[in-house]
Amino acid sequence: MKTIIQSEKAPAPIGPYSQAVKAGPFLYVSGQIALDPATGQLVTINIIREANQVMENIGAILRAAGLGYEHIVKTCIFLKDMNDFGTVNEVYGEYFKGDFPARETVQVSKLPKEVNVEISVIAYQS
Repeated sequence: MKTIIQSEKAPAPIGPYSQAVKAGPFLYVSGQIALDPATGQLVTINIIREANQVMENIGAILRAAGLGYEHIVKTCIFLKDMNDFGTVNEVYGEYFKGDFPARETVQVSKLPKEVNVEISVIAYQS
């Protein structure tokens, strides 16, 4: 059985997908970009603000499912430019207290709405 998770505190999907799907003890959060849910505008002033908005969007979806960042077991980070790796890594690290999730970070040629970073996660609650 699966449950669709939706939060008004995260941006609405820009296509035919859900913000997240809970299946058993796992929560699969769709890739998030730096859309401000309050305004619908992209937050692309700089890579720090952009990465923070992405992580805040993920947090809103996690909270809607009754979870937090500590429940994340796997992360996929997609970067438009691998030169942003260090900065995004630093921002990303601020959202965890240890026991970091498994992760990969890859450079891609293009992301939705021409953003610089997109992140998806899988969370687990026993």
